[in-house]
Amino acid sequence: MMDENKKTGIPTKTVSAIAGGISGASTRFFCQPFDVIKIRFQLQVEPISTKHIEAKYTGIRQAMLLITKEEGIRALWKGHIPAQMLSIVYGVVQFTAFDFLKDEMEKIYPDSNKRALVNFICGSLSGCAATLASFPFDVIRTRLVAQGNYKPIYSNMRIALYHMYLKEGPYSLWKGLTPSLIQSAPQAGTQFAFYKFFKGLFVKTYWLGKENEGEGDLFISGSLLAGSLAGLSSKCVTYPFDLARKRMQIQGFQRARTGFGKSFFCTGLISCLVTTVGGEGIIGLFKGLTPSLVKAIITNSLIFSIYEKTCQVLMLL
Repeated sequence: MMDENKKTGIPTKTVSAIAGGISGASTRFFCQPFDVIKIRFQLQVEPISTKHIEAKYTGIRQAMLLITKEEGIRALWKGHIPAQMLSIVYGVVQFTAFDFLKDEMEKIYPDSNKRALVNFICGSLSGCAATLASFPFDVIRTRLVAQGNYKPIYSNMRIALYHMYLKEGPYSLWKGLTPSLIQSAPQAGTQFAFYKFFKGLFVKTYWLGKENEGEGDLFISGSLLAGSLAGLSSKCVTYPFDLARKRMQIQGFQRARTGFGKSFFCTGLISCLVTTVGGEGIIGLFKGLTPSLVKAIITNSLIFSIYEKTCQVLMLL
């Protein structure tokens, strides 16, 4: 099996899992500050604007400086450990599931004209599987980022897990799962579909890529660009559900938000979306989109590049 894979360039399930974990962990470290700022923006009820004096955060630069001033430079990496666990688990499950499903789907739909559909379906299903496997880490990460240094409720991931389970029940570890699943399927599907589309385009035109016996290889610049374009495209389509997920994850945790402005209350996905639009307008559903897009560009360009290059190295071992 390994010799066959060396010839075709198709990674084995084990290689996919290892490469997925490495790529997820590597990109998380570099992107964590943007994630912290994005979450703070998403949870702020007041407009993200310098025109509103009640707003704590008014822009990316201002937020980064204020967080550093009030909480120290390490605050930009708040929730980094559960975030790393989230990235590793998500990356391993997503890429492993995608490669497995893609192999099976291509047996059913061998026609190359349906490759985009296959990539979308496999990406959607693998995204859902990865979300289910990693979701508790997402909730804990959000809560650690949401709280400030003034009377913090949780000091680390272990204490957060213990308190949430003991005081709110196991269900608390899955708060916001519905919008997350609604978001992850189309986002992961479009992400993989767009990436494969741009990869095929670059390879076919010999621009930033080259053909081989398999799907073709991208130069590092081509992989970075294809990943960036894929990330931007998928993020814009599904962003409101990301915001709803974060706001649902802090329900029952408002006491830790002292000093961050108005508290947000909702009872479910529809309640969250309606309350947000009613109080903040449609634009409220896109709070934190800018740092999210910056993060998406960096994350997706790096994660696909690191994943494919790691696969190539591991296949030679």
